[in-house]
Amino acid sequence: MYRRDLSAELAAAAARMPIVTVVGPRQSGKTTLVRNVFPDHAYVSLERPDERQAAIDDPLDFLDRFRGPVILDEVQRTPDLLSYLQPRVDDDDRPGRYILTGSNHLLLMERVSQTLAGRTEILELLPLSLAELFDRPALDRERLDVVEAEAVDPPNVELWEVVWRGLFPRIWDRDLPADRWLAGWIRTYVERDLREVIRVSDLDAFQRFLRLCAGHTAQVLNLSQLAADTGITQPTAKAWLSALRAGFVVATAPAHHASFRKRLRKRPRLHFLDTGVACALLGIRDPNALRVHPLRGPIFESFVFAELTKAFTNRGREAPLYFWRDAAGHEVDIVVDLGDRLLPVEVKSAKTLASDALAGLEWWTGLENNPNVGGLLVHGGPRLESRRGYAIRPWWLR
Repeated sequence: MYRRDLSAELAAAAARMPIVTVVGPRQSGKTTLVRNVFPDHAYVSLERPDERQAAIDDPLDFLDRFRGPVILDEVQRTPDLLSYLQPRVDDDDRPGRYILTGSNHLLLMERVSQTLAGRTEILELLPLSLAELFDRPALDRERLDVVEAEAVDPPNVELWEVVWRGLFPRIWDRDLPADRWLAGWIRTYVERDLREVIRVSDLDAFQRFLRLCAGHTAQVLNLSQLAADTGITQPTAKAWLSALRAGFVVATAPAHHASFRKRLRKRPRLHFLDTGVACALLGIRDPNALRVHPLRGPIFESFVFAELTKAFTNRGREAPLYFWRDAAGHEVDIVVDLGDRLLPVEVKSAKTLASDALAGLEWWTGLENNPNVGGLLVHGGPRLESRRGYAIRPWWLR
């Protein structure tokens, strides 16, 4: 079992709120996490047909079974049950009474916003971070551009194997064939669960839309073009993309608003939150095929974007990640808003750094009226150093 960095935030939330809700994609490790953090809580899975039917038929009697704190797993299967939790925690708001998990943010949040506002804290659990996979300290989001005196030994696994396999715990824990496992995950979670939310009638079009999205990872989102290529309307493409975001399949990085006297492009950039899923949708058969694939650069960029996202969500924070691009085509791959400053991040998949590798960062920080200094370059090689005020980190971010 992997150590999960969200554990401390989960325990802290349960010490102050009567309900804690953990959301994330199916098989990201939510059940294992909550049962490990709360071993003395009763547990019930609403995936079980008998338990689900009991909760639907007589929710009051179902909840009366649990005299102490309880974990209600996959609660999006019985969304009406949330309405019955509200009066219970209003009468008795002891912290940690109910721990909820859900694999569909959209279904869950509709009810949470209506019935549990102010009564629950919501945490997101994505697949493993590299720190969790390699059992190393969590990435410090405040010190991303600080290079320590000593480099950390490289992991005993090759970059493209990690990117191709993705970071779902079960793949690594049981050493499963990633392509087969991910194909099943896509069928059961994306094509079944998410289709139920948006009521897709044309499965072929939805599958084509998924593959096209994978082919546009780390690219500026053009919904009109995606819709045209899929053969659907733009409102339909927007609804389908919203479902993928709600299901933690993809995320969109907004364009940062800071112009520094340059006219900006406003469309967001699309990223897959697990590169294994993107590779499976693209039909990339193994790590060696990915190594020479024309999309290896964008896929690696999404890999880094997902790692930075986890550095925030594993601390109970929304990831303040953006990208920057002006009308002339100058861009920064990722911009991290740290509150008191903006941190530009460039991503290069090559092992060998070109002489102009820092040119983009230097250009951005050199813009007139830009008060931000420094930046981070993440690359596919082992190099860790500080150069001309910029941090250079290897792909394992240590």
